Amino acid sequence: MLIYGFQNVLSWVQLALAVYAAVMLVDAAVRREDAYRAADKQTKGMWLIFLVIATALLFLLPLMSFLPIIGLIAVIVYTVDVRPAVKAVSGGGRGPRRGGGSSSDGPYGPFNGR
Repeated sequence: MLIYGFQNVLSWVQLALAVYAAVMLVDAAVRREDAYRAADKQTKGMWLIFLVIATALLFLLPLMSFLPIIGLIAVIVYTVDVRPAVKAVSGGGRGPRRGGGSSSDGPYGPFNGR
């Protein structure tokens, strides 16, 4: 009974990780190719290959085997290292809004109230 419950929880965790890997795959696919080179990361094609293989492994093989863990590591590296760097280079990082600055900006810069 306890083993069945653990397997049930583990299968839901694996499904969630596989869906997350698929989301990161789509994210990598919609980023510009030159942003990967500008961020000094591997090419877009290389990351797409890594993430396709990782997503397939997470969907097809049990999580407690060796290969899905390697795929999960590739997804984590993309999430915490490559994605923020590519996002910052392509202008998708945190900063002022694209339509201008903040709501208190005047025509010559920020309004400080003095």
